[in-house]
Amino acid sequence: MEQVGFIGLGIMGMGMARRLIDAGYPVTLWNRTASRAETLIEQGAIWAESPRAVAARSDIIITIVSDTRDVEEVILGESGVLHGVRAGSLVIDMSTISPVATQAIAAHLARQGAAMLDAPVSGGSEGAAMGTLSIMVGGSDEDVARARPVLETMGKRITHVGGNGAGQVVKLMNQIVVVGNCLAMCEALLFAQKSGVDVRRAWEAISAGAAGSWMLTNRGPQILERDWRPGFTIELQQKDLRLVLEAADQVGVPVPNTAHIFQLYRTLQERGLGREGNHALVKALEALAGFQVQGSSGEAS
Repeated sequence: MEQVGFIGLGIMGMGMARRLIDAGYPVTLWNRTASRAETLIEQGAIWAESPRAVAARSDIIITIVSDTRDVEEVILGESGVLHGVRAGSLVIDMSTISPVATQAIAAHLARQGAAMLDAPVSGGSEGAAMGTLSIMVGGSDEDVARARPVLETMGKRITHVGGNGAGQVVKLMNQIVVVGNCLAMCEALLFAQKSGVDVRRAWEAISAGAAGSWMLTNRGPQILERDWRPGFTIELQQKDLRLVLEAADQVGVPVPNTAHIFQLYRTLQERGLGREGNHALVKALEALAGFQVQGSSGEAS
């Protein structure tokens, strides 16, 4: 069994690392905030003092951190993976970052004799905990085959979508659809509320039909309960949408709906709501409409 390194224990990484440990993989950890690793160390993981030290102990190194600059720091930085990685090792970046930056990082690793996959994920913190993530992978056929047993501990659907950078392109495509679904869901719930029907029954009626979506099934009930705990925060959603807008501009594709949603989320960030779940998009529409979707108790907040 290959030695696995894991870097990044945020809202997604914690559940994913636990899945690897539970599957029996020898896991070496590093996270910027060391205290987040304590429960995983109790379960058998080993702590390393830097990403470089993780790489030196590992055959496969997984990174899942917040943004492009964070990935560049943990892989290419002074104490990064690049300076500890062995020839023949495989780096799997499961963050969501710039496709162009991904290709550049892969080139740096290749000069050290190491391979790279970009394998961003979708499915929220629930999917990370349950091992049901959708994983879109960019890289070579050989490296994907090698990584598949590890990826299958964390994801239910692993799709090889092309070479380095292709996984990130497909993840950004995913985010375009996610936020579009979220906006449609929020509009529909407000419409039902203002029209005087029972919003929960209305949600039940449409969830199993053609309007059904992961967003409606999983985040609709949270809106009805006024539960803003994040499966994915507004701050992270905005980071991804910024990547979409940049990448779309580079290839010359109009994404007007995504740009509009980006601005709606910005209003929520300005209100200090960036740490709430991305389904709190409904609050931006509620501010425009002048009323709120009622929770199960008849109270709104």
